Amino acid sequence: MPTLTPTGDEPAPLGRNEQAVLGALRRSRAARSAYDILDEVRDAGLKAPTQVYRALEKLVKRGLAHRIESLNGFVACRHPQDQGFAAFAICTRCGAVRELADEALIAPLRHWAGAEPFAIEHVTLEVRGLCPACAGG
Repeated sequence: MPTLTPTGDEPAPLGRNEQAVLGALRRSRAARSAYDILDEVRDAGLKAPTQVYRALEKLVKRGLAHRIESLNGFVACRHPQDQGFAAFAICTRCGAVRELADEALIAPLRHWAGAEPFAIEHVTLEVRGLCPACAGG
């Protein structure tokens, strides 16, 4: 099968390692460490943590994954159209992470940045609490 050559703004197709790592992230409700991911993707041919870290770096750069600093883990991006802004609801009991996409969350920051002026490059917002399953509702 011929490979397609990217043109213009089209991103290059994901490599085998990036596909395996992204699949592992998409199957998880919680943030995953590189070592957790490595355990899951060994059968796909990834053998070393550096392979996972490189794949994660590429996925984050392309906006397909996020690093959640406070959890030292990664999640698949559920809203790739919102580049530069990420908001997460993190369950303190089960560790589930839900990505939030709501313009109302970022609008005040954009307004502030315009008035300052301040060039926002990246925003990460983390909200901690209980998911519906853990809260009993």
